[in-house]
Amino acid sequence: MRWGWLPVCAVHGAHCAKPEMRYDQGPMGLIDFHTHWFSRTYFETLAAQSPLAGTVDEKLTALAASTGLHLPSSDHEQHRARWMNELDRHEVEHIVAFGSVPEETPIVAAAAAASGGRISAMALVNPLVAGVPAKVDELLTKRAIKGVLLFPALHRYAIDSEAARALYAVLDAHAAIAYVHCGLFVVKVRDLLGLPRTHDVALANPLHLVAAANAARRATFVVPHFGAGFLRETLMAGAQCENIVVDTSSSNSWMDTQCPPVDLPAVYRATLACFGPQRILFGSDSNVFPAGWRADRAQAHRLALQAAGADAAAQQAVFRDNARQLLKLA
Repeated sequence: MRWGWLPVCAVHGAHCAKPEMRYDQGPMGLIDFHTHWFSRTYFETLAAQSPLAGTVDEKLTALAASTGLHLPSSDHEQHRARWMNELDRHEVEHIVAFGSVPEETPIVAAAAAASGGRISAMALVNPLVAGVPAKVDELLTKRAIKGVLLFPALHRYAIDSEAARALYAVLDAHAAIAYVHCGLFVVKVRDLLGLPRTHDVALANPLHLVAAANAARRATFVVPHFGAGFLRETLMAGAQCENIVVDTSSSNSWMDTQCPPVDLPAVYRATLACFGPQRILFGSDSNVFPAGWRADRAQAHRLALQAAGADAAAQQAVFRDNARQLLKLA
């Protein structure tokens, strides 16, 4: 299979390759457990925080010109329609979509509500902000979201801090989902907009999830990107807590930091041995156009799973069945 080429992606640093062929799903459907909605509001929010000269629109015009990104318009329905067409084109059954700044939560929730059951919304929250647990409780009660996305390194709080535990208690009461970003953290669009790198990777160790997960047994804690460099720690945390699961998202460039070196099949073999196929969720980390939905990543992960010795049932669990169960899809 041959893929086209586009400039380096300004969001996560991976090549924004646009596949010329649809991902070959074989006999199974596919649910993508990790995508970012990246509406106009997301880009406007970061541009408003940027120290670069110019208005918000001027900064975003320069960003698009330098990267080749197709920034969405302020018409959120148009953005939703584009993503729905993309899911149809690749025959993707369902996606989990994140609001990647708090201001994006109502936009993603509205897109999910209008999607005919094909999008589940997650909200980025900072538990250090007053009133967050109550707000999350309200959103979960209204079924506007299925869970939350947490960035301890970015917002500079301990995973097992008192503030975070108050939020976990709410998630536990709703049997909801917490994505807890661990390990390496790079968002190229923040760099391009001149935003300071304030994150502290020391606050992003998956082992700190163990106490939280044991205290909130009805919640599910998702460690994205196989721990993004903390693979061993992710495996150890998963061995301790059955309600810690892992997603496979991103280019997984963190593998370059491992010593001895690893490749994707080796990562899958280790994760399958520790978590079993029922606690691994496929995610692509798709986020921007023109890249759209990352069929190339889905294909790479399918091949890696096969190389790791996963049979058809294990592959279906990773690519679809685990997500359906966790998201409580009909």
